[in-house]
Amino acid sequence: MSKFIKSVIAEMKLTTWPTAKENRHDTGTVLVTSILFALFFAGVDWVLLKLLQMFILK
Repeated sequence: MSKFIKSVIAEMKLTTWPTAKENRHDTGTVLVTSILFALFFAGVDWVLLKLLQMFILK
């Protein structure tokens, strides 16, 4: 078990962590992308609802 923990610690020392600026940029990208996808799927849902109301749910 101690061999495993030592190897984990060794690997963690090799890890390069993103800077605060990179984190802000990546977070902004995820937020904008999430909002755009939400708007897209809301639009598709609305269009499908209107089509169903026109043709099926008279």
